[in-house]
Amino acid sequence: MIYVLRLLDKPGASALRDAVRPAHKAYLGQLADRIAFAGPLVADDGVAMVGSLLAIDFDSRGAAMAWLADEPFTRAGLYAGTEVHAFVNLWPQKAGFVP
Repeated sequence: MIYVLRLLDKPGASALRDAVRPAHKAYLGQLADRIAFAGPLVADDGVAMVGSLLAIDFDSRGAAMAWLADEPFTRAGLYAGTEVHAFVNLWPQKAGFVP
């Protein structure tokens, strides 16, 4: 099942995000074949990162939560809040995705 993870950064945490981002990307890379989409949430300026939105295939909610608990941004204390939701994709993607 696909689980969508909505992860919002603590205010003023851009330096922490920048410092931990290489470890975060490496951790995501371990699941590359199971990622439906992943990327930063940004402010209205389209540049400043304020969180992350991930859609990843996990065997269960427990597996998604365990993965999130060991995720480098989580371990570094970057997130002010997290949400994990099961997701069913019923619409073919046409916008915002690299061909």
